[in-house]
Amino acid sequence: MQPSENAPEQALDWVRKGKGAALATVIETWGSAPRRVGAQLVVSRDGAMEGSVSGGCVEGAVVLEALEVLERGGTRILEYGVSDGDAFAVGLACGGTIRILVEPVGEGGIPVEMLEELVAAREDREAIAYEVALDGSARALVRDRHQSRFRTDRSGLSEDGQIFVAIHNPPLRLIVVGGVHIAQTLVAMAQATGYDPIVVDPREAFGSTERFPNAEVINDWPDEALRKIGVDARTALVLLTHDPKLDDPALHVALASPAFYIGALGSSRTHGKRLLRLGEAGFDTGQIARIKGPVGLDIGAAGPAEIAVSIMAQMIQTLRKP
Repeated sequence: MQPSENAPEQALDWVRKGKGAALATVIETWGSAPRRVGAQLVVSRDGAMEGSVSGGCVEGAVVLEALEVLERGGTRILEYGVSDGDAFAVGLACGGTIRILVEPVGEGGIPVEMLEELVAAREDREAIAYEVALDGSARALVRDRHQSRFRTDRSGLSEDGQIFVAIHNPPLRLIVVGGVHIAQTLVAMAQATGYDPIVVDPREAFGSTERFPNAEVINDWPDEALRKIGVDARTALVLLTHDPKLDDPALHVALASPAFYIGALGSSRTHGKRLLRLGEAGFDTGQIARIKGPVGLDIGAAGPAEIAVSIMAQMIQTLRKP
């Protein structure tokens, strides 16, 4: 979820508790900046902070600016540079520069009602963009613009440099059908990469919380489970059962969805038979071509862990280089 993990939610919580909040957002970077554009730090009136806008080198100064904004109102643009000589101490490979927009929640900043709408959209897994003029003169939430930014998860300035667009995409999600050995490694890797993993397997011996302690586990038939979950454009689906009775119904749901990645385990021969069955079921060549099969990048993977690596790499490639 970009531009931040939980800064909008934390800001709204503090405001509702009467603590006030200001949001500091990275709007532009040069060089080896430690946080990407869109990263956020939220600060309360009593000096509490959550999130980050750098590797720790400017947070203290940003907090002071945020407290001043909370007291005096308005928005302000901050710019900080880290010299090559100081870079190593704050975890940078070389020097970098960042620009940060600080705006209060409430009067003179983002209206509380707008923040509530933003948080609600994030909770509902709805892609939404927050537009703000750098001089604080205009703000809006939009859903029907910035499609290229949504696809690439890229917040940034408008072409004229006067408006910042913060992209709030739903969290990435991985649904694995088949709680096999490969899935155990794949789920752990997906979590480390920022995905919310779900394991679907009607066979309780495979799909169990003991085997997948840090993932949601659903013991239901894959097609029913996928319909209940809802497969959206921020979802990757990987089928690992190697059983047409489980994989095919899941594919019928997946191919009718906007999932950004669909992968299915099996040899070239197995995949060929799978394609024939899908064609007979009425899916056209364009739909069928969405399936990555045999699943994973061809890196010569051997064994469950390496196959999981190849799948994770292909998921990232599909997401970042569509």
